[in-house]
Amino acid sequence: MTNIDQAKQAVRERVWRLLIDGGGAPADSYGKIPGFYGAEGTAEQLAGLDEWQRATTVKANPDWAQLPVRVRALKDGKRVYMAVPRMASLEPFYLLDPKNLGLPAEEAAEKKGAAQVARRLGVESMEPIDIVVCGSVAVNRSGARIGKGAGYSDLEVALLIEAGLVTEKTIIVAPVHQLQVIEDDIPETEHDFSVDYIVTPDEVIPCPNRRRPRGLLWGDLTPEKIAAIPVLAQRRPS
Repeated sequence: MTNIDQAKQAVRERVWRLLIDGGGAPADSYGKIPGFYGAEGTAEQLAGLDEWQRATTVKANPDWAQLPVRVRALKDGKRVYMAVPRMASLEPFYLLDPKNLGLPAEEAAEKKGAAQVARRLGVESMEPIDIVVCGSVAVNRSGARIGKGAGYSDLEVALLIEAGLVTEKTIIVAPVHQLQVIEDDIPETEHDFSVDYIVTPDEVIPCPNRRRPRGLLWGDLTPEKIAAIPVLAQRRPS
């Protein structure tokens, strides 16, 4: 583990403990993207943004904490792309189309429901994305974020950037509990992306320091990681 990885893990440990001890999330949130209390409020805050109201296509992670945002997107008539767990498919995204769900939005937006009714797509079949909703363990007001450490959010965004689906026009948001918004610096590497807005149940925080990778950084990926994710194995440079 590098010094940056150790520093990131120290931030995660502190925020998980702060969030659980502070009553912001259930005790089993440790080690996960926290399913924080009040997540419904983040969907309401996000829905008030002009960028949300203009958006037609949203990409969201499949974690429980972002379920209210996925449901709100479907109810607002937006297409939702949701990653297949662990990107374990050559078609690594689900498409939830509000015009053709087959289940109530609340059920279709869950992992189990999406697996039942959503189409699986590869990036070549997807539309440009207006808003990316990312799960986070910690964020700071400059827009730096940390996930739980598996790296899937970074890979998904990098893949979508490389495919021309996430562009300079795309907004990235992190719905979190207020206790996940920290004042500390968060170490960043070349493959990390920052968020344009932090959305808590109580406020929307614009973030000034946009940071995005230019695409997949193959030198940062181990052979094991590439082999475990079919779409990476297919695209690996020779």
